[in-house]
Amino acid sequence: MHAEVIAVGTEMLLGEITDTNSQVISEGLADLGINVYYHSLVGDNEARMTEVVKLAASRSDLVVISGGLGPTADDLTKQVVARYLKRDLVVDKAAMQKITAFFKKRKREMTPNNKIQAMYVQGALSLPNEVGLAVGNYYQDPNGADFLLLPGPPHEMQSMFEKTAKPLLAKQYQGQQVLNSRLLRFFGIGESNLVTKLADLIDEQANPTIAPYAKENEVTLRLTAAGHSDAEDARLLDELEEKITDRVGEYLYGYGENNSLPAVVVNKLRQRKLTLSASESLTGGSFQAAVTAIPGASEIFPGGFVTYAAEQKEKLLGIPADLIEKNGVVSRKTAIAMAENTRDLLQTDFAVSFTGAAGPDPLEGKPAGTVWIGLAGKNMVTQAKLYHFQYDRQRVRNSAVMTGFGMLNKALDK
Repeated sequence: MHAEVIAVGTEMLLGEITDTNSQVISEGLADLGINVYYHSLVGDNEARMTEVVKLAASRSDLVVISGGLGPTADDLTKQVVARYLKRDLVVDKAAMQKITAFFKKRKREMTPNNKIQAMYVQGALSLPNEVGLAVGNYYQDPNGADFLLLPGPPHEMQSMFEKTAKPLLAKQYQGQQVLNSRLLRFFGIGESNLVTKLADLIDEQANPTIAPYAKENEVTLRLTAAGHSDAEDARLLDELEEKITDRVGEYLYGYGENNSLPAVVVNKLRQRKLTLSASESLTGGSFQAAVTAIPGASEIFPGGFVTYAAEQKEKLLGIPADLIEKNGVVSRKTAIAMAENTRDLLQTDFAVSFTGAAGPDPLEGKPAGTVWIGLAGKNMVTQAKLYHFQYDRQRVRNSAVMTGFGMLNKALDK
């Protein structure tokens, strides 16, 4: 079973907004064991939409389209698909009542074009929209590709997709199989390196399948097993995960959609009743903001410092002026002194420090992206590591923050 995902909207072609729907849909289809072979993006043009729909239906078992279900003249998705299928559009009476009530409550005149939002392809299932007005469509074609039509606004699409469409697809396509997925999260290894190390396992595309996804500062692997029971799936996933961790286990830090690296670190500290502080120069408090964004952070984080200027490193952290003068702000010794003094001042179990050149200009002759990260902790020798991050100022800062969490996570695992 393979699918194609089509996003509709001229505004995306113009770069005014980003297509986030296709990613969400593809990840959801992967959960169901449905492979996505193609992504397409087309503007609000009837001829081009018809061309894209015909091509998708000729090469895929399922065509999922997001966008173009609204009431305006350029919302053409249902009309194009209905003409391709040689079907009429019919009105969902419950949806029509909802739209009428919507305008009546707001004491606004309902123009005739709003009726299109309550219409669906004849012979299809009309999918309710709990957070908007335009209904979705699911049409099964016994002689060709099936169609799933979803609204364009992300909050509407996600609600309909998760609550209605995914359960429907699971029922229609899974048959006697039980599908289960497991998301593995990796930090400290790039996608190309990870994929290279696991190439034979990925290329097999056996059962379970492996789908890699590159995200900012991390890579995830979604493993999907198809068996006759949850227990069989769990066994298959365990066996594959063991093969993966034998090769790249040192980079695996967590599981699941919402289990970020900062959350993993904060929760480990809480569970072990350990505390953390930080001092930041180039990152300007971003590390501490990431810590305190995690619920329960107050149990492990009493505070920290943001010391941009060398004078404040001396004044607030007590770093000797001659140490900075001799070694520079962007140096191993300054990073170590920042971490150790922060830990001593706030009496915490661990302290992380950041100093470097975020860019775009060099600092002390060091090119933009040069970063030292220090880590001090009880029962360990203070360490400082040099990194050379690339790209723009914000990405340098983000990479430094996540690398700080990665260093701390490794220390906690020792």
